[in-house]
Amino acid sequence: MPRPSAGVLGASAVLLGTTTSLFGIVWDVQWHVDVGPDTFFTLSHLMLYAGSAIAGVAALTMVLRATAAQRAGRAVDPGEGGRTVRVLGFDAPLGYLIAGAGAAMFLLYGLMDLWWHTVYGFDATLGSPPHMALFSSITVTMVGSIIVFGHAHARRWGRIGLALALPILITFSPLMFDALEDAPLPFNAGVALAAFCCTLSLVLAAGVVRPLFAVVAAGVLGVLQIILWFWAPWASHAYAESSRLPLRDGLEGLPPEMPSVVPMFLLVAALAVAGVLIGARRWAAPLAGAAGGLITAVSLDLQVPLVGNGPVTAPGALLADALAGLTLGAAAGFVAWRFAGMLNSSVVRRVA
Repeated sequence: MPRPSAGVLGASAVLLGTTTSLFGIVWDVQWHVDVGPDTFFTLSHLMLYAGSAIAGVAALTMVLRATAAQRAGRAVDPGEGGRTVRVLGFDAPLGYLIAGAGAAMFLLYGLMDLWWHTVYGFDATLGSPPHMALFSSITVTMVGSIIVFGHAHARRWGRIGLALALPILITFSPLMFDALEDAPLPFNAGVALAAFCCTLSLVLAAGVVRPLFAVVAAGVLGVLQIILWFWAPWASHAYAESSRLPLRDGLEGLPPEMPSVVPMFLLVAALAVAGVLIGARRWAAPLAGAAGGLITAVSLDLQVPLVGNGPVTAPGALLADALAGLTLGAAAGFVAWRFAGMLNSSVVRRVA
């Protein structure tokens, strides 16, 4: 059995890091809902930190490897992380440079979060400045992992990794919009921005590989949502029991916090995106994005009462969210298609 290449190991390690970060933050959010009190060094926090550490070390290793190869006069395969970029004397593959930068930012913002809690105590909201900075840095690392696997999509392991990396980013993305939930806009900012992120991911998947790959990514998201749906309360309750801390009152019937806001009907949007891209010739990507954004925004509003997160959305608010999702979805389709072209332009086509 052939040994996996360094490119496979490096990309897999970054993916392991982002997956660990995702499970850590889902656990931590559920802990705050179910129990509340914590310290900087709870197990969920440590899992979150470990994810960025794993991704950061893997990215740094791949950067050092590429730098050594360049200095020895050996060519660096652009299918393993992307074309190299000279930064501070290092030759860094683009995907690993971005993933590593996100991990380094996380370290700095983690220290900021420790200082913040020392001065102000524990936050009552996810939208505090250090939290949003931490979420941003993790998002950057996840984007880096998508670039790594996107450049390797001509290989089987690249396509598998991309099908996992995109749903991980989609699942994590609602945290980035939490601070905008109460923004004075004529539509729900969280729903509209989630529609943008989901549609961007679907069109990117379709553009990098093929239209039906968007359906694959949406299917993986559904499986991931089911896993997290059971993981979040189990991890929270088991840790509370081991720590001898009581659960909050009134938790009966409440859905798990983060898994319940992940789009449950993204497969429908993915089918629409793939269908438009297969059938349309002119303005296919914006049209596909508009269809995906519209379906995602409407389904997210309909999902709220379905899972028990709130009342039925009023018709006027539903219409406003639908128009926002359609508009932002079209923009996402345009951007994603250009991004996919950038990834495809530097791919060495070799199937493995």
